[in-house]
Amino acid sequence: MGHPLSCDLRDRALAAVDGGMSRRAAAERFGVSCSSVIRWDQLRRVQGHARPRPQGGDKSSRRIETQAEVILEAVRRQPDITLKELRALLVGRGVGVAVSTLWRFFDRRGITLKKRPGMPRSRSVPIS
Repeated sequence: MGHPLSCDLRDRALAAVDGGMSRRAAAERFGVSCSSVIRWDQLRRVQGHARPRPQGGDKSSRRIETQAEVILEAVRRQPDITLKELRALLVGRGVGVAVSTLWRFFDRRGITLKKRPGMPRSRSVPIS
């Protein structure tokens, strides 16, 4: 994923536009696309600044967090439930989520659902 161009570059390009340079000429001078300088100028007119918006972050956990009570109750009732079974439960309620979304849900809470039983001690080789 790309990253936003710096605020300093945006400010210098817009200062050149304010100084009488065309937006296309300012774009060429600072090595950015014409559409970027045009967009930055429009943003500044509407919002009062041309700073980039924040990127990344969690945009989809809201949907699964609304089902937190249902998920945690299902785990309380059946402690050995799998993530696929939880996903099927949520799909039945009309909430489509991926198994990885459920994994992150439990990871945020520090809950682990270990399915593999412990191994017996080795008789031939001591394990440290």
